Amino acid sequence: MNISILGTGSFGTSLSMVLDDNGHSVMMYGRSNETVDEINTNHTNSRYLENIKINPSVKASTDFEEVVRHADIIVIAVPVKAVRAVSRELEKILLLQNRKVLIVHVAKGLELGTHLRVSEIINEEMSDQTASDICVLSGPSHAEEVALKSPTTVSTASIKNEGVKTIQDVFMNENFRVYVNEDLVGVEIGGALKNIIALAIGTLHGLGFGDNAKAATITRGLHEIARLGVKMGANPLTFLGLTGMGDLIVTATSEHSRNFRCGIMLAEGLTLPEAEEKMGMVVEGVNTTKAAYELSDQYGVEMPITKVLYQYLFHDISEQEAFSKLMQREKKSETDGLKDLLENQLKDWTRE
Repeated sequence: MNISILGTGSFGTSLSMVLDDNGHSVMMYGRSNETVDEINTNHTNSRYLENIKINPSVKASTDFEEVVRHADIIVIAVPVKAVRAVSRELEKILLLQNRKVLIVHVAKGLELGTHLRVSEIINEEMSDQTASDICVLSGPSHAEEVALKSPTTVSTASIKNEGVKTIQDVFMNENFRVYVNEDLVGVEIGGALKNIIALAIGTLHGLGFGDNAKAATITRGLHEIARLGVKMGANPLTFLGLTGMGDLIVTATSEHSRNFRCGIMLAEGLTLPEAEEKMGMVVEGVNTTKAAYELSDQYGVEMPITKVLYQYLFHDISEQEAFSKLMQREKKSETDGLKDLLENQLKDWTRE
C-alpha cells in the first residue's frame, strides 16, 4: 500500500522502516529542509535517531500536498499540540483531491484547554468525506528499539472499529506485533497519562530515591490512570494491558523516555523551560499533567500524584513539599475509589 507519515520525528521515522520492511511504499512529510535532505541523501535522521540507517526506499518531502496525494493510509506522527492544525490542513487537501484515506495517529497526550483525546481532535477537524476511520497505534514502543527491530508489541483501536484490521495487517511483522483493542478511550488515556507518571518517576530518580519509591509511584500511578479512564468510559481491563501497565513500565523506567529524562533534569535544578530546551523534543507529559489535573477536577476523581506534579511544575512547590503531600495524606484502603468504579463497570456489563 501507499503510506504517508506526517512528521519526521523519532517514532515516525522508526515506523517508516517497519512499513518499508513490510513492502509498502512510504513517504514522509517534514518541515525541515535539512532533515528531509538528510533522509533522502544520507538515509539517516541524526537529530532524532542517532546511528540508525533508514531504508533507502523511504522518501521524504517538504511538500505537504505531494505527501498526502501519495497515500492510501496516513500516519499522523506529530506532537499533540500540532495535531489540530495538521488535521485541518489534511482535510482541506483531501477535499480538493476528492479522496478518502484511513488515518492512524501515534501521538500520546491530551489537548490543552479542550482536554480532548487525539482521535477526538482529528475527528473534529476531519469529515467522513476524507477519513474512512481514525485509528490509534499505541503501546510500549521506544522509537530507538523499533528502528533496531527489537521485538515490540502494540495495540490499535479506532472510532468506527473498521480500520483496525487493516492497520494490524499493514504494520505487523516478525518484530512488530499489533493487537486489536475495541477500547479506544482506554488505549488513548493510558498512552497519554503514563507520561505524567514517567515524569514523576524521573524526578524521583534525579533526587536519588530508590526502587521502593519508584515501584510505589508506578503502582499508585496506574490506579490514578484507571480511575480517570473508567470515569471517561474506558474498560478497566485495558489498563492491565499493553497501553496501560505495559506503556507505563517502559516509559517510567527507561533512559529512552523523554518524560523520564525531563524529570531527572528538573530534579537536578533546571527550570521547566530549560529542561524542555535541552531535550530538543516535545515532552508530552508536561501539558498532559495540566490537562489531566483539570480533568480530575471535572470528573471528581482523586489523582494525588498528578495533583502534586502539577503543583511542582506550575506552582513551584519544592521537592520536599511535594514528597510530604503524598506521604502524609490521610489513611486509606489500597483499593479505595477503584473498587467502586470496577463494581459499577461490572454492573454496566451485566445490564448490556
